[in-house]
Amino acid sequence: MAGISFVSTLSCPSLYSSHSSSSSSSSRFHLRVCCLYGKDEGQWQLKLKRRDLVGCFSSVVALEMIASSRGEAHAADLIQRRQRSEFQSSVKDTLYKAIKANPDLVPSILTLALNDAMTYDKPTKSGGANGSIRLSPEISRPENSGLAPALSLLEEAKKEIDSNSKGGPISFADLIQFAAQSAVKKTFLDSAIRKCGGNEEKGRTLYSAYGSNGQWGLFDKFMGRSDSEIPDPEGRIPQWDKASVQDMKAKFSSIGFGPRQLAVMSAFLGPDQLATETLLASDPDVLPWVQKYQRSRETVSQTDYEVDLITTLTKLSSVGQQINYEAYTYPVKRVDFSKLKL
Repeated sequence: MAGISFVSTLSCPSLYSSHSSSSSSSSRFHLRVCCLYGKDEGQWQLKLKRRDLVGCFSSVVALEMIASSRGEAHAADLIQRRQRSEFQSSVKDTLYKAIKANPDLVPSILTLALNDAMTYDKPTKSGGANGSIRLSPEISRPENSGLAPALSLLEEAKKEIDSNSKGGPISFADLIQFAAQSAVKKTFLDSAIRKCGGNEEKGRTLYSAYGSNGQWGLFDKFMGRSDSEIPDPEGRIPQWDKASVQDMKAKFSSIGFGPRQLAVMSAFLGPDQLATETLLASDPDVLPWVQKYQRSRETVSQTDYEVDLITTLTKLSSVGQQINYEAYTYPVKRVDFSKLKL
């Protein structure tokens, strides 16, 4: 039998409708094509018209081009993730140093982040964690009394962060929420150190072993908030030190939170967490949660308290925001191989 044959191992679309449609689009099959000089058609394994063969290989080329473009997109995505991760690490390092040097501002930083996000209004979908609290008409309001020093600290940290950024300046919206994260982590670490009799090394070991660092993944992804250039409307934030528990419950309820979230955010509501919890415990709806988190803080790991606080802060820090997941990325200079001397 005279003839020429070849075997294709490329992925190829089905040439016949009898092939199962449920088969994977990425599966490969061998296509054997024989061109015969003989007249005995009974020996032919597969008979294809020329246009069938050309159409098949055109499809293969198209699929390979799509796969190649997807590969390039995936590579670009990986580069952007690395850029954002490096930038975020720089942000966290700067904030950690700034807060460690000013531990007395931790309560104010927490309230700053809370009040920036709590302006969210569900009916109008306005406000939220948009950095508007930095604007003088808003930071000077009664509910934000005493928060200016915390804002000043973050403004100084922002200068350092921006000077080292390749992907543009950090938004105040991001800066304030990541400062709250850093402040919360400090309170967790300080608690672990106290449980180790004040030994910082042992405290860090305890926190690394039993702490909640692994729970911050979703919070870290929410980097790319946009700043508002106008103050949020007045009257959306109560003065926490003068508000009744009922007023606090109503405000938390307006953004989708309940007594549980109110109790776990007690450290954000004023400089004296225990005094705030004493007030919250006067409400029968909040009392069980206050007791739960107080018991949790007495344990080695504080798991219930830390995990619920991280979850609540993550949700709070993203209300009213459309996250730009390409923020702080930058184009990478391509290497011109033609200019390389070998």
